[in-house]
Order: sequence, then structure tokens, then C-alpha cells
Amino acid sequence: MPVTTTAPGLVLVEHEFPVPLDHSRPDAEQITVFAREVADPDGRDRPFLVFLQGGPGFEAPRPSGNPSAPSWLARALRDYRVLMLDQRGTGRSTPLDDPPGKTAREQADYLTHFRADSIVADAELIRAELAGGQPWSVLGQSFGGFCVGTYLSQAPHGLRQAFITGGVPPVGLDIDEVYRATYLRIMDRVERYYQRYPADRQRVRDIVAELTAEDVRLPGGDRLTARRFRQAGNLLGMSDGAERLHHLLELPLSSRAFRYDMELMPMPFARNPIYAVLHEACYADGGVTRWSADRVRPEAYETDASLLTGEHVFPWMFADYGGLAVFREAAELLAEQSWPRLYDADTLQNNEVPVAAAIYVEDPYVESRFSIETASLVRGMRTWVTNEYDHNGLRADGARILDRLIGLATGRA
Repeated sequence: MPVTTTAPGLVLVEHEFPVPLDHSRPDAEQITVFAREVADPDGRDRPFLVFLQGGPGFEAPRPSGNPSAPSWLARALRDYRVLMLDQRGTGRSTPLDDPPGKTAREQADYLTHFRADSIVADAELIRAELAGGQPWSVLGQSFGGFCVGTYLSQAPHGLRQAFITGGVPPVGLDIDEVYRATYLRIMDRVERYYQRYPADRQRVRDIVAELTAEDVRLPGGDRLTARRFRQAGNLLGMSDGAERLHHLLELPLSSRAFRYDMELMPMPFARNPIYAVLHEACYADGGVTRWSADRVRPEAYETDASLLTGEHVFPWMFADYGGLAVFREAAELLAEQSWPRLYDADTLQNNEVPVAAAIYVEDPYVESRFSIETASLVRGMRTWVTNEYDHNGLRADGARILDRLIGLATGRA
């Protein structure tokens, strides 16, 4: 049964929904998907807006009891009641490790059911139960926007409106093209970072040399390898990323502060393993990934130790990150997995759902050139193409961004 609670200015209703692990076998193994309904006390009959979190593999944000946290929530509650969906395997939904399977093959087979296609199928079952089958609106941030693209392809009848921020997916594109583009973006970001903090270039080289020569241990016991340290470049896609990276680098390598900060940087992979295990698969609109980011990494990374990587996943991570080791063999199998298509170009070309998207021109995580190509494919998609924001625009200035997208979708902007 749903559980209703209140917080200052909010009514919160907690739901749990049984769904099939494999939607092609609805009577086989079941898992649970958790969702929290968030409403203004006077707006509990407003239409639903479903929030699809970025990632993959991260739960929905938790309202703080202040209607403006997250920053877009207060604007959303003027027109909607919001459904915060903990995508399968995250948050209060059935955990990934409950159970992940006994053998590597069983783990891999289990994990094939955690991409956007399964998330959309979950949402459709929840919509039938919670919204009485009426179409609802969706807001997708980053990977959540990829889920919106799948929703528009597979179940457009379920959508009243769709909003995307920093996550218009490439359609039908070879994954190697995706990662070649993201390397160029992050290399540009790194160079701009060193223009701001020129002394940090040598600082990074010195740290890489020391980590190569010395066995530096993190608090959890992992060795901090040079390649793991270089993943800190992933911070540079966020509006505060340059400052966060600089403040990390100014700490002594031998200090507890540096080592504790590096434990969770650039991502809490051990806490949220879906991100590492399925990141490349979530870009695979058909085909096989075969560790694309590792294969297409530019040669410059071999000769210039000051270059940092971005949102790239590598096979060595399943050794360097102790919390990922249990998934190593399954990840290798998934890298050879032939994935089904996530998007239907014909359906998108005939789209009738009002869609509005914020595309961030310099986003190093989701290449804007490919997003603009997809936007031209989706019939009726209205876009706000801007360099005002980085990838975390919705978190940094969510009320303004969502208001603009609502205006675009409804013809008021």
C-alpha cells in the first residue's frame, strides 16, 4: 500500500510496483520499482511529470523538505505532481546485487535488463496502475533523456509531453563515433582548464609520475593508480568542475584529504555499479561495444600525462576499483553482447508528442552535434541550443530551464 507523509510545503506518497525482470517473460522473475510522488498540498490532482534521472544507475533525487530542492521542483509543482522514479536496480528499487546471478554468464544475462528499454517498460506498467492509463509527461536529465528517446520510440502513446535536458541521444550512430567526439570535447576542456590554472599541468604530471612509481593506497584499500587518478577530468563537464578539480589538486598527495576525496572521484562506482557496467551499452543503439572508449582513446594520452579522461569506462576499472571486481567477468561478456536497438527512426520522424530539449553546446558527456542531428529527426522537437550551461544545468538553474522547456512545448516560447 502507498505510504503518505508530509514535509514543509510538500505531500509525499511512496509507491512500490512489482515488474518483470524480463518484460518479454511477464510471468517469470519479478523485481520491485520504487517511486515517490511529490505534490504541492493543493496540487495532488495535477497531471503527472515523471522524472528520469541521469546515470545510468543512479536513483532519483530526494526532496529535502524545501519545495525548491531540487532546483527545478518548485517550477514543476506549479503545473504537475512529480513522480521521482528510482530506476530498476537503484535506490529503493530491488538492488542490483539482490541477486545479480551466481556465474558471470548469469550476471551478464541479468544485467541486460537494466537499459532504457526496460526502464520505459517499467514506466508503462506504472502508468497503467498509477495514472489510470492516461498519458503523462516526462522530464529526462542526461541518461534520463536517452530514456525519453526510447519512450518516444517504443511507447509514444503513453506521453503527453516530453522534456529533455543534456540528454538528446544519438540515433543509429556507431558507438566509436560517440567516443571519438567525447574525447575531443574533454581534451578541449582540459586545455581550457590549464589556461585557467596553468601551474596545475605540471602538478598533474607530478602526481601521475608519483602514482606510477609508488603504491599509494586509498582509505578503502584500493591502490590509487595513475589511470584512475586521470579520470578526475570527468569533473570538467560540470559548472563547478574546474574549481573542484583545482581544489583537489592543491591538496598534498600524501594527505588524508586527498586520498579520501579520490576514493569517490570521479564517480561512486562501487555504490552504483550499473554506471560502469552498462555505460557503453546505454549508447549502443544496436551492435556491440567491445570497450569502445578504450579502443578509440587518442594516442596523445600515451605521450602527455597531463591529459585527463572524461565520461569514459575502461576494462581496467574492474581491477582498479575493488568494488567493481565482482562484475569483471560479466562486464567482459557484456562488452561482446549484441544489443537490440533503443530508438525507432520511423516512429521519431512521425512523432506527435510535444517535445522540448535543452542542448548544451560544449557538453563533453553528450555530444551536441549528435543531439542536434537527432532533434532534426524527431518531428516537432523544439530545442534550446545554448552554451550558457554545462551538463548539470538542470541542477544549477533548474527552474529557469524547465520553465523555458515548458514554454517551448506548449507554444508559449
